Amino acid sequence: MSDRARAKAHQSRPDGGGAAATAPPPSAQGGTRKPAASQLAAWAFLAPVTIYLLVFYAYPLYRSLDLSLRNYTVRSFVHGHAPFSGFKNYRIDLHDPTFTPALLHTLIFTVVSIAFQFVIGLALAVFFVQHFKLSATLRALFLVPWLLPLIVSASTWSWMLNSDSGVVNSALHSVGITSVNWLTAPKWALVSVIIANIWIGIPFNLVLMYSGLQAISPDIYEAAALDGANGWQRFWRVTFPLLRPVTAVTLLLGLVYTLKVFDIIWIMTRGGPAGASTTFATWSYQLSFGNLLPAFGPGAAVANMLIVMTLIFGFVYFRIQRKQLES
Repeated sequence: MSDRARAKAHQSRPDGGGAAATAPPPSAQGGTRKPAASQLAAWAFLAPVTIYLLVFYAYPLYRSLDLSLRNYTVRSFVHGHAPFSGFKNYRIDLHDPTFTPALLHTLIFTVVSIAFQFVIGLALAVFFVQHFKLSATLRALFLVPWLLPLIVSASTWSWMLNSDSGVVNSALHSVGITSVNWLTAPKWALVSVIIANIWIGIPFNLVLMYSGLQAISPDIYEAAALDGANGWQRFWRVTFPLLRPVTAVTLLLGLVYTLKVFDIIWIMTRGGPAGASTTFATWSYQLSFGNLLPAFGPGAAVANMLIVMTLIFGFVYFRIQRKQLES
């Protein structure tokens, strides 16, 4: 066979050389473009959220951490040149006489507020789920504390609890009880802000618990009634276990919101008297902005401690949820 014949035979093979053998199939060419286009679309949708998180969450957290690790003054805060001090600001806060009372007040304020908000909110949700007449109207009225601005709510409670002209003391006088210095007595100041915070947080718990009760099928209650369960047994053995996911979310969100409460305490008592209602949130503000010579570093350190407390409770919540899903 001649060389020309061999070349023709080689080109005529299905697996032979040439342009036909090296060119990729049309499907392969189109397949490389579609994934790239879908990835670009995904990044385009993620970009606004990513930018928002970086600008409004990551950067403020970084600035707060930077403030707590440097010796900032008013001059250095403006010019941006502050010497690195390490954990000196945290040591200053830990040795401050205000630290222990503020930590105790923060824990008491958070635990008591969440407990009463949850119990009262759950009781109201069970009450309103009966769908009686005017239930929708009353439920809407209970949302008013949640809809009002915090400055309005706190100012209203300050007026109500005023020692001289408050309606609360007037009501106590009418039944023969001595007036109480709600906002000026150290033993009552923390109680006063807790009462106001409970009133504000009840509608939030009511809404979440009511939505959870709406998701429970009435057939379950009918089956429990046929088995002879009374009202309390149906609540404790049917309602409460089925509300566990909603309960966990409600308690976690309430914890996060309550730990950082500042407006109510500051407007009503400013953390006083004599620090009787000072929490980490108000203490951080007092250190940073409440003095003629602000201590930005120690104030940021207190705020970071508050963030760490929130993260710890959040990790505990997720661990409990994981164990429940695995069981």
